[in-house]
Amino acid sequence: MEAAGDIVFRLDAAGRIVSASERTRSLFALQGADATLVALAPEADRAALRAALLDAGAAAQPTRLDVRLHTGSKDVWFDLRLGRLQRSGDAALLVVGRDISAQRDTEERLRHLATHDSLTELPNRLLLSDRIRMVIAHARRSGQNFSVATIGLDGFKKVNDGLGHPVGDAVLRIAAARLRTTLRDSDTLARIGGDEFVAVLPGTCTEAQIKLVTGRLLATLQAPFEVDKHTIYIGASIGLALFPEHAEDEVQLVALADAAMSRAKETGKARCLVYSPRTSSPPEHDISLEAAMFHAVREGEFLLYYQPIVDAPTRRIQGFETLMRWKHPTLGMVPPVRFIPIAETNGLINLLGAWALKAACVQLRQFEEVAKRSLYISVNISPRQFRNDKFLEVLDHALAFSGMSGSQLVLEITEGTLMIDPVHAESILVKMAERQARIAIDDFGTGYSSLAYLKRFPISVLKIDRAFVKDLPDAPKDGAICNAVLDLAKHLGLSVVAEGVETEAQLDYLDQRGCQYIQGYLTGKPMPAHAAMAALREDLYASLMPLEPQAGIR
Repeated sequence: MEAAGDIVFRLDAAGRIVSASERTRSLFALQGADATLVALAPEADRAALRAALLDAGAAAQPTRLDVRLHTGSKDVWFDLRLGRLQRSGDAALLVVGRDISAQRDTEERLRHLATHDSLTELPNRLLLSDRIRMVIAHARRSGQNFSVATIGLDGFKKVNDGLGHPVGDAVLRIAAARLRTTLRDSDTLARIGGDEFVAVLPGTCTEAQIKLVTGRLLATLQAPFEVDKHTIYIGASIGLALFPEHAEDEVQLVALADAAMSRAKETGKARCLVYSPRTSSPPEHDISLEAAMFHAVREGEFLLYYQPIVDAPTRRIQGFETLMRWKHPTLGMVPPVRFIPIAETNGLINLLGAWALKAACVQLRQFEEVAKRSLYISVNISPRQFRNDKFLEVLDHALAFSGMSGSQLVLEITEGTLMIDPVHAESILVKMAERQARIAIDDFGTGYSSLAYLKRFPISVLKIDRAFVKDLPDAPKDGAICNAVLDLAKHLGLSVVAEGVETEAQLDYLDQRGCQYIQGYLTGKPMPAHAAMAALREDLYASLMPLEPQAGIR
């Protein structure tokens, strides 16, 4: 016993230590005659050790057990062999143990590597599937449904290619840490490869819950990444699938969330989309629809409609927002929600956008001839257009061809478009401002962007999204948001246009709180050019008393 490198105990029938080797006594600091082997084990392991002692006392063959034992400053794993002594006296059992801590650590590390991502230490795809199956089982028992979110970093390839993989790896580790901090303890976050993460969100199914959670996730990734003296902006796109609404197994849930995330990237990035067959999985006929779009360009099937933007106090038209329409010979009017994402994906949006910008500027000159005063025209710029190297050339050509002043042109851009590449965005916006064109942030407040861009970029106009207007004046929270935007704009010297105004009550509410410009069905639906000119004629003769010339959007 004294010569053995293993630990050795002799126990009586009650499990008390009768004797032990000198090394064993020193290792466990054994003193007194009433020490028991069970007392050396952590509380969690004692039941298993008691059972093993009972089995060993009754069995003809030795019993084996892996167990932790206290050795002063730490717990050590031992492989114990417990055997009944074939002799009389108080000693009933002989226990011999070998330190297997190194082996257990190696096994644990191998198990961890098999189920976790080595770069971020997050669960990998294998463990993620197991976690989702567990959440599915719980959801079926409890009735508490859940969602699966796929999170893809925007512009990560540019970081890897431009700054190298070590910087890219550091960005991934920082992103993982931010996401982990943002999520709840009950959520699961995994990395499934490349720049994609998956979050399992129990109890997150309603629209309000989804907006809250995804808003926080998008916001935490839009903050700058500081790596090796580089300041990096990337952001993210998110897709969600809901259990059991969209799928009832772990593979399909992740696949559908990934499809929604891909669609979010294709349609502007820096946003969240919940899966739906229409928006996240293009219908089969979209292939033929795409072919028809090229034919439509040649045949002149695309049209421009114009929606009035009016001065709230006087209700006089100040300008128009230009909206694209497609009049298909057999399908009729194809809604923009169907053809714009396709055009954005296949690059046709650059051609359509250039035509729309030029045509809108020319049309403005005709509007002004009817109105007998200065107006402005507002044109939406898609993310792909904005990133196109020739966008400024297109802008210059439209202004020169129409003879229109740049100050009469408002270019509407979403928050997400600006945050895809803020450095590039700032450069382009400054050059647009040099041409006196004004920049409007469309759907303000829905893109989860940092308010810092209002200070950084030359923004002139904020457009309050219709989501914050539709329930006015009866929705206190929507009212608070509108009031905050109006107050913010006032102090920053920006103009505000409220979209989606459909009732007199909404107009009165906004007018009383200083919102000067409104847009919506109350004052005019999107209409073809001839109808817009008719509206201008009515506007011209609406009042017998002459009105002071309006300054228009600043």
